[in-house]
Amino acid sequence: MAKLIKGVFLGVLNVVFIWTALFLLGHQAYWVLLLLVLGAALVNFIFISEKGYPYRYLLPASFFMILLVVYPIVYTVYVSVTNYGTGNILSKEQAVTQLQERRILDAEAGNYTYTAYRDGAGELWFLFTSPQGELLLGHAGRLEPVQEGDERFSQLAQFTELTRADLVRATNELSALSFAFDETWQLQMRNINYFGVYRPQYEYIRERDELIDLESGTVYRPVLGYFEAPDGTRLTPGFREVIGLNNFRRLFTNPQVTGPFVRVFIWTVQWALLSVGCTFAVGLFLAILLNDPYLRLRKFYRSVLILPYAVPAFISALIWRGLFHTELGIINQVLRATIGSGVPWLQDPVWAKVALVILNLWLGFPYMMLVCLGALQSIDHEMYEAAVVDGASSWQQFYHITLPLLMVSVAPLLIASFSFNFNNFSVIYLLTRGRPPMVGAQTPAGHTDILISYTYRLAFESGRGVDYGLASAVTLVIFLITGAITFINFRFTGTLEEVRKNV
Repeated sequence: MAKLIKGVFLGVLNVVFIWTALFLLGHQAYWVLLLLVLGAALVNFIFISEKGYPYRYLLPASFFMILLVVYPIVYTVYVSVTNYGTGNILSKEQAVTQLQERRILDAEAGNYTYTAYRDGAGELWFLFTSPQGELLLGHAGRLEPVQEGDERFSQLAQFTELTRADLVRATNELSALSFAFDETWQLQMRNINYFGVYRPQYEYIRERDELIDLESGTVYRPVLGYFEAPDGTRLTPGFREVIGLNNFRRLFTNPQVTGPFVRVFIWTVQWALLSVGCTFAVGLFLAILLNDPYLRLRKFYRSVLILPYAVPAFISALIWRGLFHTELGIINQVLRATIGSGVPWLQDPVWAKVALVILNLWLGFPYMMLVCLGALQSIDHEMYEAAVVDGASSWQQFYHITLPLLMVSVAPLLIASFSFNFNNFSVIYLLTRGRPPMVGAQTPAGHTDILISYTYRLAFESGRGVDYGLASAVTLVIFLITGAITFINFRFTGTLEEVRKNV
């Protein structure tokens, strides 16, 4: 029975593999096809061969690791060395096809008058008259010459002839039509009275990889994702192309890109440090108060103080955005009632940063309070009793006993919290959206943007269009920084474990 189930499973899976392979082959996705064939061969080997039996249980985890971790990293690296973005979305073949489909009016060919008809099925028929008096029948995108007395004239007589008012109402429908006589020219609507001859504007010479303007004779050659003339004129749309390290050069050498990037990076570090420092300080202070066995209503205080942690962060961020509203927010209303003026919380760069730190303090102090409270309760009270006997003050007890032993448990969490806030997109985007904007920046950078929100805006919110290549380059920089933080975390955790052993 087990062999039958395995056979059916492999049969269905192989059918899916074959269907997908044929689909990829038809779309000329050869690299993906190669990976699919290798994967299919590996799956069949593991489930058929006895030697592959131990690897069966590693296959699902490996598949999802490759799909969700390895592939995104590899694809991001690839995009970072391309010009992928607005104006360069298409492949080269697609861009050439679009350019070859562009047509220009042949003024010397003159105007074609026409009579339009609509048949019983609602389809349009046209009888064109050339400047030389030749008659052409147009239907379904094709043109055919006709002569007086042709039987098709009697067919047209059975259709409904469109009046000028009908033509005006159908202008959008008519302007979308084209009728090709051959590959060199076609008829398109010029105005409500005439159709004109339109010829291809460009011709692509595949052997020389050149695009020729048939009207001016200008030769365009591919340069960094665009067909470019000798004088530097570029044709759009461009196409995706590998441009090497150009995105990284822009990031680190172009002042209009580097300047905002450095400012965003500095604020990202400051934001992460302030978030961790403030939440840890407040959380530790409250934990020390709540750890006092003589404090009345301790359980009530703990329940109340943990509420911000129980509310979803995106809801809290939107609530605080309303509280910080310059005109209608309750905070500014209180300030106007007490000191006579409000604060431009979300318009001024400094106050916007202060608002973000306050919001993250509200969101983060319950977590730090819980962590510190648990760590404090694990410290042996006999150490404090010995310190009191030795004459140590409360501050000396805290500095020499509480803080070192607390850091053994909390320091790795602080580093993890730093790494989390380094990429804390939701708080930044929901409260300030990275605003207010930096003046003079070539990229969509704001004073409260951190690297991850800056990357998102590069990819999706640029006023000049998206720039996936540059956004991917920034993503790799973030990846390297986060990796360095993780490495420091491991090293620091090992050092603290040695401290624990010595204590």
